[in-house]
Amino acid sequence: MDKNTPLSSFSKWISPIHFKKAFEQTENLKQDYYTKKLTTEAYIKMLLFAQLHETESLQAMSDALLDDDFQKTLGFDSISASQLSRKNNEVAPTILATLFLDLVCQIKAFHKKQPNASMPLKVIDSSTLPLNLTNYKWAKFRKTKAGAKLHLKLVFMDKHTVYPEKAVITPAKEHDRNQLEILVDDKEAMYVFDRGYVDYERFDRMTDEGYFFASRLKKNAVIREVHSFSLPPESAVLSDKMVYIGSTQNRAENVFRLVEVEDTKGNVLRLITNRFDLSADEISDIYRSRWAIELFFKWLKQHVEIKHFYGMSETALQNQIYIALITYCLHVLIQLETKSKRSLLRISRWLKAALWKPAYLWLRRFENQTVP
Repeated sequence: MDKNTPLSSFSKWISPIHFKKAFEQTENLKQDYYTKKLTTEAYIKMLLFAQLHETESLQAMSDALLDDDFQKTLGFDSISASQLSRKNNEVAPTILATLFLDLVCQIKAFHKKQPNASMPLKVIDSSTLPLNLTNYKWAKFRKTKAGAKLHLKLVFMDKHTVYPEKAVITPAKEHDRNQLEILVDDKEAMYVFDRGYVDYERFDRMTDEGYFFASRLKKNAVIREVHSFSLPPESAVLSDKMVYIGSTQNRAENVFRLVEVEDTKGNVLRLITNRFDLSADEISDIYRSRWAIELFFKWLKQHVEIKHFYGMSETALQNQIYIALITYCLHVLIQLETKSKRSLLRISRWLKAALWKPAYLWLRRFENQTVP
């Protein structure tokens, strides 16, 4: 781009990405050794453009290069779908994973600047992405089905801002509990996860090692009450107890806290935690924050392209998922930089409308904060 040309909205949006880091990894891995024009950097920019527009195929991505501004951004005027396919299967997912984690660090820097920042709330869950067994035999997990699973740790800053902090991509047959050891790594955080992660031995280990958590017990879980705590009259909690959990054959050695609450449908939820310093209502509110990760997965599936994959290899699939996570993080960084209360969907729509226009025209839309 000419130095006298105003920065485009697209260039502003991707500016937090440290392409220098990607270039260093690319050099070490010799990813662009025989590449003439579709470098790893150009590939990343094309994939980000495709995620933003929810482009469903490599051919559609190739056709998008009819746009003069897109050509100027990439430095070439055409690329075939077959070339894109080869690059998609060649780029090491570790490169995109590194860029994703770097963006996470930038988001954390904003978080740390917040006055009176409390212990971060980190929600853990997974989402299965269904795949065609004929094309994705490496991801088989049932007789007639294939799938990949995105295991995720999401940081809940407040109701306006959440962001993915760590991701693990596996075939769908991988059990959620196996990833808990990888995703729980911060003793200065409070972890929240659903009953699919219940493991008494791991609960003991987390407690002994100083990790805090809140989870939901299965309906058939055996409990033995040690003590019942009194509740304030205005509390929405049904009961608050100190308990041992598990049967004689399978039990936890530590004592835990059991908080019973009703969900919106009137069903009783049994919440288990190793936090005794919070009120029962605070424990209930913390667990309700788990829905943030459900909304995150819903956002990904509706507003970026992870329903149609551009390649059938494990490498291609991982690259596309990391690009989707990078897209989300770039939206969050703009939201934090502009101190906007706008939804990420609104931010994305404005960006697409002003993609090749000067960035200041896009950013000007954030100045009026009266409309959500």
